[in-house]
Amino acid sequence: MADQRVVIVTGGGTGIGAATARLLRTAGHRVVVSGRRPEPLRRIAEETGALAHPSDTTDPDGVRGLVDAALTAYGRLDGLVLNAGVGRGGAVGDMSPEDWDLVMRTNLTGPFLMLRAALPHLLESRGSVVAVASVAALRNGVANGAYAASKAALLQLCTSVAVDYGPRGVRANTVCPGWVRSEMADRRMARFAEEAGLGEGGAEAAYEEATRLSPVRRPGRPEEVAEAITWLLSPAASLVNGAALTVDGGVTAIDPGTTAFDFRIQPR
Repeated sequence: MADQRVVIVTGGGTGIGAATARLLRTAGHRVVVSGRRPEPLRRIAEETGALAHPSDTTDPDGVRGLVDAALTAYGRLDGLVLNAGVGRGGAVGDMSPEDWDLVMRTNLTGPFLMLRAALPHLLESRGSVVAVASVAALRNGVANGAYAASKAALLQLCTSVAVDYGPRGVRANTVCPGWVRSEMADRRMARFAEEAGLGEGGAEAAYEEATRLSPVRRPGRPEEVAEAITWLLSPAASLVNGAALTVDGGVTAIDPGTTAFDFRIQPR
């Protein structure tokens, strides 16, 4: 197909990354999925025909190997989805330096290394980058210091690419999802359910509680975020550069000072 593109998706074995790989493959594009765990990547590759290449994006050699694998297989690179990420909870005074370092290396240094390795090829193809940040890049929450800081920095890293390389044809944008059903979110909801004593409802009750103030009253699906990512990668978004697109059901549109008009808010 004339507009067939080659896209690397990090964190491509599950959740938003896997949904993005599926959608891109359905549209006929060539996709390389990467992540630390080989087995989820193998399943996505078998399901979609994507190329699986396990790698650690915090390792410069692994990053170079990933980009080389895409070039060897397909001869070019048109898109990069920076989706690999981890979360560690804790207020600044409670977080260990080891957890802080893990979050920053994975959520910020990894994307930096990927961009450095991919940019020469994206400049050649006049390609596109989409980073998966979070509403935490825009709004903070309780005991979320490292994750929020890493995602805010990721947003600005991507914006820097938009500013510096936009004149040379490379676009870079960020999506900021709210709660989306994924392995990482499921684990957080299971902990929340236990901490909040939500009983038999478990993670389902936790998702309902966590999205009660969302205008759409539900968590997102990975496919919904994948639609936004795929659009931003495409020529249909040719004038969109340096944007931070919230995919959050309207959570960040709410004025917290007005929520008491509809809900009784009490501390746990």
